[in-house]
Amino acid sequence: MVTLGGSMAAIMISFGFEEVKNVFRTVRQAFTTDLMDPRELIQIFSDLARKARREGLLALEDDAQRLEDPFFAKGIQLVVDAMEPEMIREILETDMAFTAQRHEIGQRIFKAWGSLAPSFGMIGTLMGLVQMLAELDRPEALGPNMAVALITTFYGAILAYLFFIPLANKLALRSEQEALLRQMMLEGIIAIQSGVNPRIVEERLRSFLPPLKRGSKEKEETQGEMAAEMFSTRL
Repeated sequence: MVTLGGSMAAIMISFGFEEVKNVFRTVRQAFTTDLMDPRELIQIFSDLARKARREGLLALEDDAQRLEDPFFAKGIQLVVDAMEPEMIREILETDMAFTAQRHEIGQRIFKAWGSLAPSFGMIGTLMGLVQMLAELDRPEALGPNMAVALITTFYGAILAYLFFIPLANKLALRSEQEALLRQMMLEGIIAIQSGVNPRIVEERLRSFLPPLKRGSKEKEETQGEMAAEMFSTRL
């Protein structure tokens, strides 16, 4: 009780109730929501670039409304609205910066919680030792009281190193993965607005991936066909 309740109270004081409540929502999303496969994203951009060159930017309006990712949909809608590439980049980079800032708060909360939990575990141990010393005239109670005193330190270590610090690392990794996708989306959106050749759009976005994930040409074509089919099904 002291370990979890005390550390939670300290976190509430440090970050506020709303931020702590929001971080649990973020954790739930991190474990229950899958990110888009970057190779699928590349194929979608290739299809959008071809459609834009063939039918014009206004033809992408329906696609913008059907895209599931809000950032992606927002960027394509800005393209449809004929906004200048520099302005699109500024708007989307601002969005990315504030998203990263919100994600960082969640990481800070769990890192702080991971450092506080063992400390409050020690506080619980000290409280147990005080209780034990108060009952020195009862030798039969020394063992049970010592066990109760030490268990809070164990709880603090378990909470910190099995839950809070791993959750902070999970959020950090998720944030990096989302940032990569957002950067790919940004570059793809600017390329479509600028009328870049679809093949060049593909190669530009593929450069974001590690070499092992780029695959051979035959494999890429197969994956591209699958992604195109999935995209057409969504639309």
